[in-house]
Amino acid sequence: MTETSSPRPSIVDRRAFLTAAAAAAASIAGSAASAQSQGFPVGPEPARYPSGVWKVHDERFRKYMIGNTPLVREWTGALWAEGPAWNGVGRYVVFSDIPHDVQMRWDEATGKVTPFRSPSNFSNGNTFDWQGRQLSCEHQTARVVRYEYRGEPTVLASTFEGKRLNAPNDIVVHPEGGGILFTDPGYGSHWYYEGTVRPLELPTSVYHIDPQNGRLTKLTDEIKKPNGLCFSPDYRTLYVADTAPTHFPGEKAKILAWTVESNGARLTNRREFATLDAGFHDGIRADVDGNLWCGTGFGGDGVDGVHVYAPDGKRIGQILMPEGTANLCFIGKNRNRLFMTSSQSVYTLYTAAQGV
Repeated sequence: MTETSSPRPSIVDRRAFLTAAAAAAASIAGSAASAQSQGFPVGPEPARYPSGVWKVHDERFRKYMIGNTPLVREWTGALWAEGPAWNGVGRYVVFSDIPHDVQMRWDEATGKVTPFRSPSNFSNGNTFDWQGRQLSCEHQTARVVRYEYRGEPTVLASTFEGKRLNAPNDIVVHPEGGGILFTDPGYGSHWYYEGTVRPLELPTSVYHIDPQNGRLTKLTDEIKKPNGLCFSPDYRTLYVADTAPTHFPGEKAKILAWTVESNGARLTNRREFATLDAGFHDGIRADVDGNLWCGTGFGGDGVDGVHVYAPDGKRIGQILMPEGTANLCFIGKNRNRLFMTSSQSVYTLYTAAQGV
């Protein structure tokens, strides 16, 4: 039997084959580019609306939910992110990565996160005063500073009655007279991870700085671990998160409230606003309707994220987060977008609420 072989392809056949292959590859590349322009296969997995991060406890919460918006992880790489503050002129958020001893900057226009100030003296809470200057609470130096227009720091508070502050934590500014209120729980003095280690010389307290004469006044020490703080929309109530369980076993995390007098220079009528059974409330912010949006962590799945309380103290809803959330702020032209510092990452979420 004679064995026959298949004819060898001609040069013309090879050229035809290569041309067809190139055309097919171009078609596949075009399809891939088209798919990528639609958000897949690159990027996060598509998520069906409404997002599962919203959790309703009271029908009043539905007013603030948006059904066709996602939770966006803007950046990750921190060890412990805190202290976000929105700068409307620059369209950026400054926040602290405390263990890395750096302040970071998230740019609204580009979505990029870049180093902003390093070292930061292990800064925690940040805000901007009514003149646009940044205020920061420093753990390592146990002081409150204001960065002037050229960037140089001015020390606003470092001692009280001759003793060093513990480690200022969070900070707000009253619009009448510009009085500065800050908490001093001492977390930055408990371990080198977030500052330095030294005995606390003062009771854990809330203080007021008079911007006219620099006088530092203790407003209250009736709180075990004063943490995040914010005003109500009318500035007549001050809310302070008490993270007592971190150092007082058996205590529950709470939000306490005081009546504000003398443009923030005096607090009266202490009362409990809300109590949390698991985890801790940290940073808190109010919306224009008087609801409190509270960063929450160390409670595990189903607790970590953001808890929202109505003005009557009832929890009306949650934003369930994949990481514990320390602090938050409302950002953007309409202040309707939440920016959340959540452990190692920062996230954003559009809401139907409007921050104060």
